[in-house]
Amino acid sequence: MFRKVVVPVISLILVVGVVIGVVAVVNNNKGSDGGKKEENLSPEMKIATQLCQPSEYKEACTETLSSVNSTDPKEFVKQAILAASDAVKKSFNFSEDLVVKASKDKREKMALDDCKELLDYAVQELQASMSLVGDSDLHTTNERVAELQSWLSSVLAYQETCVDGFSDNSTIKPTIEQGFVDASHLTDNVLAIISGLSGFLKSVGLQFNIPSNSRRLLAEDGFPTWFSGADRKLLAAQGNGKVKPNAVVAQDGSGQFKTISAAIAAYPNNLKGRYIIYVKAGIYREYVTVDKKKPNVFIYGDGPRKTIVTGSKSFAKDGLGTWKTATFVAEADGFIAKSMGFQNTAGPDGHQAVALRVSSDMSAFLNCRMDGYQDTLLYQAKRQFYRNCVISGTVDFIFGYGAAVIQNSLIVVRRPNDNQQNSVTADGRKEKHATTGLVIHNCRIVPEQKLVAERFKIPTYLGRPWKPFSRTVVMESELADFIQPAGWMPWAGSIHLDTLYYAEYANRGAGANTNKRVNWKTFHVINRNEALQFTAGQFLKGASWIKNAGVPVLLGLKR
Repeated sequence: MFRKVVVPVISLILVVGVVIGVVAVVNNNKGSDGGKKEENLSPEMKIATQLCQPSEYKEACTETLSSVNSTDPKEFVKQAILAASDAVKKSFNFSEDLVVKASKDKREKMALDDCKELLDYAVQELQASMSLVGDSDLHTTNERVAELQSWLSSVLAYQETCVDGFSDNSTIKPTIEQGFVDASHLTDNVLAIISGLSGFLKSVGLQFNIPSNSRRLLAEDGFPTWFSGADRKLLAAQGNGKVKPNAVVAQDGSGQFKTISAAIAAYPNNLKGRYIIYVKAGIYREYVTVDKKKPNVFIYGDGPRKTIVTGSKSFAKDGLGTWKTATFVAEADGFIAKSMGFQNTAGPDGHQAVALRVSSDMSAFLNCRMDGYQDTLLYQAKRQFYRNCVISGTVDFIFGYGAAVIQNSLIVVRRPNDNQQNSVTADGRKEKHATTGLVIHNCRIVPEQKLVAERFKIPTYLGRPWKPFSRTVVMESELADFIQPAGWMPWAGSIHLDTLYYAEYANRGAGANTNKRVNWKTFHVINRNEALQFTAGQFLKGASWIKNAGVPVLLGLKR
């Protein structure tokens, strides 16, 4: 189950004698150059300097850690998180002038209100991270490192969702962006410190292992290894029609509830275990949110073409921020959906119109369908897994800031409006040390029937870089002939082309030839060893996730 249990991760490494070991080794690791300069540093500053080595923003990092009056590594990590939290809270306090400006425009005011909600989410994640690090209990596992990285990366995701709520010609947006610079840099510093912690401790003779790269997300039975034994049995039972739901939703009145929202609202207090909702066949015209206070929801239907949740909110027609257009929203951790359909029917004229938005950590979607046009699936934050799904759309229709693996799924490109181009993905990774990105593994990317006749006239690309460190990998997938030879397209001119990471491995089909792919230095045709880091177990650090019978699985790479 996935309530946010505060369990330590850094405390695991603080054994008797660590302080003496750290100071001794740091003192003995002076090089010939700069040795005298380093001798003038206090033991605390020597540790701070070494911990900040992986950071992209070293000056800010060392300044943050300079106030630590301890040689306990845990105190340095806590101080880094505290600094990031303070910066986020500071950005939260919008000036009176900004509020006045926003009040004159409905969309600006709505975007500013959204920011307050999103920054509250960011503060909650930082508070959880601080509690996790500060706990003195030594009962923990290495997987908690991945959890901490996921929470911290989600802070960046919420900040970017806030910024992206303003239009490009907004007079307020530049002020909002500038206000987030410190918070973004300081959050990335914490991620850099965590990523380099293993090497730092090894240098002082201590062992700290981030989860092994050989671990896989999926077990032989086809479910993520992060699923508990109870969840595995539950899904197996559901597949055999033997599960007993807590709530049944049916439009004809044959269940306890007629709407999905009513069933979710009945989520019991102090629940232990999963809250299971069975949604009978039907088209449910409602907007559904599984909020953060309702973890461990398992919702299943009669099939993705039979049980459908549909809506039509959009940026163009309703003036909403993209993230608020979603028909179905999963925010609470541990969410599972099976055999469900999610739609946004705003059409291509609606522009940004999300069918499904997910910010649930360790969430999974099995045999589901997400249909829309622009911005169909928003993997907003944290670790997500999609298997045996169908995802359709036109422009940037798989996009987000989280960490998502889509496996064994059908990706259908639809016909866009005239004068539009199709882009399957648009990843929004903002900072270098965010443990996020998108992996498409063993999928098929094909045109819908309405696009077939014009598939060479209307360009279709695998993706484009929405943010500076956009990261997308397509591997062992079948790419139909309509994929442009260049494969990938720029966002605007040369923006982000020097910092993104795009890669392909062992794809097949007429659109998989990489001979004429973009010549960016940041695009890679990778080998098998490189591809292994993007298998679900490694990329999502999913060693504790899914194990259950009934779904075929690829263990690691297919070939």
